[in-house]
Amino acid sequence: MRSSTTELSIAVVGAGIAGLSVAAFLARAGYPCTVYEQAVELTEVGAGIQVSPNGSVLLHRIGLAGHLADAALRPEAIEQRSWHGGLVARTAPGTTYGAPYYTLHRARLHAGLLGAAGPVLMRKRCTGIREHRDRVELRFADSSTADADLVVGADGLHSSVRRALVADEPRDSGLTVHRGLIAVPAEPTVTVWYGPGAHVVRYPIPGGLVNVVAVLGADADPTFAAWPAPVRALVARLDPTTRAPLYDRPPLARWHTDRIVLVGDAAHPLLPLGAQGASQAIEDAAALAACLRRWGAGEVPRALRRYERVRMPRLAQLATMVRDNTANHHLPDGTAQRMRDAAWRRAAASPTRSWLHGYDAERVVLGPATATTTTSPIPGRRQESQHRDGRRG
Repeated sequence: MRSSTTELSIAVVGAGIAGLSVAAFLARAGYPCTVYEQAVELTEVGAGIQVSPNGSVLLHRIGLAGHLADAALRPEAIEQRSWHGGLVARTAPGTTYGAPYYTLHRARLHAGLLGAAGPVLMRKRCTGIREHRDRVELRFADSSTADADLVVGADGLHSSVRRALVADEPRDSGLTVHRGLIAVPAEPTVTVWYGPGAHVVRYPIPGGLVNVVAVLGADADPTFAAWPAPVRALVARLDPTTRAPLYDRPPLARWHTDRIVLVGDAAHPLLPLGAQGASQAIEDAAALAACLRRWGAGEVPRALRRYERVRMPRLAQLATMVRDNTANHHLPDGTAQRMRDAAWRRAAASPTRSWLHGYDAERVVLGPATATTTTSPIPGRRQESQHRDGRRG
């Protein structure tokens, strides 16, 4: 294996939040990479997104603090409410863990990451991967091929790179999601209502918009007819054609080979029951770049092993939280619901979420002093132009 960072050829498959985060953190660590994206145009679809302090502290290190100050809001608190409307608990993670809690449009986060990541090769749908002793060969739908020393699979729930490690398929979670942006006045909080078989999330983003997410179990009423008027009014404004099933995947026994590694939803898709999808992808990217930075181009397999050892237990803990949330979020009124609410009140009175929101993925790998230093990006990298067909300008 080569010893110089600039001689390590890295291919990132996927230019969503995970892939662009990987490219940005690799550039910061001194490792240029090539990002391949199957789409014709680089437009990130979606609605609102939450970035908790464990994600924002890392985004600030790749120079996005100014972008986020313009593109995002900082909610005053997270309010947990019963489906009847009463307040159960209120927390303020954005002022507790040393970094902001952001809400913004997904496209604005994507645009900021693109600026930090550099150019992307478009119309490059990966159709196959073959790992050799000294390289990885990628095949694309346009009949082209590419070689790399290391391939990072950041291509989401339906990852083609994941198939190089395991032959599994997404599975139906039994939940459906109904989401969208609506123009209504909103308080500066993330508010979640929990009720029988469903929960509804509401939070503001810039532009006078509110992001609404309704997650329903199999037997829940999609009209929320029995819920109070404010919740019904929010759900009624959503486009009914956007309702869709939620999928996940079984946990993997490994996330890497010697030359292939997975990040984000390609490695560990999370159901939207903890607002951690984006932040965990950002953590993955920071941790992977930190491992490569620590062990260097000559020790890539060792760096990937360390990445997996650091990230897999944390995501197992997150998966446990999501499983618990799947049950606890949708309880009917009764003893179990009252016990849950009491537990949430106790948790709100103490910093019990420090394991989640106070986590620093770089410091876990590098230590506190090294994590906050910035490696200079590759000179001229962000000045390259990029044609839509993949040709460099």
